[in-house]
Amino acid sequence: MTQASHKLPALALAIALGAAFTTLPAAAQAADKDKCFGVALKGKNDCAAGAGTSCAGTSKVDHQGNAWSLVTKGTCEKTESKTSPTGSGQLAAFKEKKA
Repeated sequence: MTQASHKLPALALAIALGAAFTTLPAAAQAADKDKCFGVALKGKNDCAAGAGTSCAGTSKVDHQGNAWSLVTKGTCEKTESKTSPTGSGQLAAFKEKKA
């Protein structure tokens, strides 16, 4: 084997480990987040936006009651939502009131 071929397995291992570690923070962050309905602006939701939509970025209006964004755990119900019955984001989808 050449010197270069000895380095290939080590390089492959380094790449694999690097990829594994870059996914850990996202998983850890999800535990510190809540799905907050009614706080996303038009086209800025993370997912769930009702019938006729696919997912992220598909909300049709600001503060859509069935579209959510991930927010820091514990802040959802403190975040303003102009269409929510309580005036704040909700942890479940809701029917919008007139803004």
